[in-house]
Amino acid sequence: MRDGGRMHAKDILIDAFSRIQEEVHAVVGGLSPEDLDARPSADANSVAWLVWHLTRVQDDHVADAAGLDQVWLAQDWEKRFGLGLPRHDTGYGHSSQQVAKVHVDSGDLLTGYYDAVHEQTLGVLREVTAKDLERVVDERWTPAVTFGVRLVSVLADDLQHVGQAAYVRGLLGAG
Repeated sequence: MRDGGRMHAKDILIDAFSRIQEEVHAVVGGLSPEDLDARPSADANSVAWLVWHLTRVQDDHVADAAGLDQVWLAQDWEKRFGLGLPRHDTGYGHSSQQVAKVHVDSGDLLTGYYDAVHEQTLGVLREVTAKDLERVVDERWTPAVTFGVRLVSVLADDLQHVGQAAYVRGLLGAG
């Protein structure tokens, strides 16, 4: 991790994404399919939707910025989930009806997909250089978004959603 006693940005990013992986496993672990699908109110998000969505966003954004295929499509997770949503759907802007489509038969499906995305993310991060982090990956914003900023954005989104999932889990009395 250290070169001459210095920590590199990629080491911090690897640590941060690894913490999200731990939280995903903690929030999903031991929940029944019914608990994973439970919504605190008619228009609220379920644990399943929140974890699926944060994983889809990480998969989509990291793959796009790194010039890779999404794990969702390349490893057939889209078919394994069988949600009946558009192939590239990440959950952004979902209606209550679309949230309800994200149903899983077990937490293993969610954590399996997250772990596969996490491995691809770590593979990218292990090879990333400081110059890579400065590369512009999205010019639709002012200022343009660099790879480093995109990764921080994904981290922020992941942390929000895994925290929300933990809150829903707590409402269910599941810990």
